[in-house]
Amino acid sequence: MEYLLLLTVFILLEFFESKWQKADTLHGLILNNFYLFKQNIFLYFSMHVTFFYTMFLCFYLNNFGFWMSSILIIKFLDITFKLSMMKKLLNGSTLEEVMPLNIQMSNIFRYMNVIIYPTSFIFALNLI
Repeated sequence: MEYLLLLTVFILLEFFESKWQKADTLHGLILNNFYLFKQNIFLYFSMHVTFFYTMFLCFYLNNFGFWMSSILIIKFLDITFKLSMMKKLLNGSTLEEVMPLNIQMSNIFRYMNVIIYPTSFIFALNLI
């Protein structure tokens, strides 16, 4: 029952992250991130709640296996990559220089994190 609650919270937090970053294109997603980054970097970090929740889960469950570590590393790299883009935009680079491709964001692509990370969490718990 405890694992089900932790999984449900994880799914809800992933939906939250997808919702605040929601855009029709990849450039829109980057601009949504940049808007928060310009307001306050602490606000920007606090909006990436699943990174902190994943760290909590690692320590709470004392699970630092392949799957949990993979989730944490991928989330860390995602934030790092976004911060790199935000710094370039802040220094005057254009959006096209930072991200040359402007990919349309379908609902499947937009909410893929809601499928991938919780599924990886299930594997990390050895529930399957």
